[in-house]
Amino acid sequence: MSVSPISDPGVATRQRSTGELWRTITVLFKLRIVSLLLLAAVGGAFLGARGWPGLENFILLVITGGLAAAGSSAINQYWERERDKLMHRTRRRPLASGRIQHVHLVLALALSFIFVPAIAVFPSKPALTVFLLSGAFIYVVIYTIWLKPRTLLNIVIGGAAGSAAVLSGGAVVGAWQDPGVLALAGILFLWTPAHFWSLAILYKNDYSRADTPMLPTRTSPRSAAWWVLAHTGPTALGALLLASLPELGWIYFLPVAISSVDMFRRNVSLIRQPSPSNARSLFMASNIYLMIVLLAIIAGTSIHQLAI
Repeated sequence: MSVSPISDPGVATRQRSTGELWRTITVLFKLRIVSLLLLAAVGGAFLGARGWPGLENFILLVITGGLAAAGSSAINQYWERERDKLMHRTRRRPLASGRIQHVHLVLALALSFIFVPAIAVFPSKPALTVFLLSGAFIYVVIYTIWLKPRTLLNIVIGGAAGSAAVLSGGAVVGAWQDPGVLALAGILFLWTPAHFWSLAILYKNDYSRADTPMLPTRTSPRSAAWWVLAHTGPTALGALLLASLPELGWIYFLPVAISSVDMFRRNVSLIRQPSPSNARSLFMASNIYLMIVLLAIIAGTSIHQLAI
């Protein structure tokens, strides 16, 4: 009697192995964060090109930017693997849990992800190389190694890594100095502390246990929520002012305005009641907010390009 593929123990084992491998890759290279950074880079490319940046540029940006961001994320976990063991949020990461034992091979692979594509594109697009390497350097060396264990201002300066992603998008189309691209890079810089401090409020005890000086570990949750608002406000203002660019207009402004009001409302709720549920709500909303801003940029510039 034949065994159906669904009930075959060998097939089930392979499916579990494939699923576990994919989950390990997703966590090790922080693919969710990488996807958001890639969207920021693509947003910068669409702004710089005033629409579709071209298939070759798009593919080049996705490959080089994705590999650089993934490699930087893996090095971050390599460096923090002992501290990650102390935090409930991170102790199941592949390097912290021991699921991956050849940690130095991971480091070598991650470095190749960063440097090989960056060096390969240097002859044709030197500015792209500069911003790919700058983003990796800011995230790995300045943020992870230098600032994160020493000062609560770590994520404020570390947010420049997201700005580098936007500038790499502008660079791939030869327009990283474009005012719109620079403005979007500034918005990413302001958005990052608001986004990450919301998460840090939620996991305040984790960061205290790991002796990591995130803002919420050095002040009260309500005070931290006010500091979040100090960045949410300028982020939303900058995103709304971006609508003054003729290639964006109402198609961009309306969804961003609605999302900005929602972000402000959630931040006020966190100030009134700095609970874990409100912190989680604002953290999740900040992800969606940035996605809406970037997708609205892509839609606005694309429609403007078709209209001219």
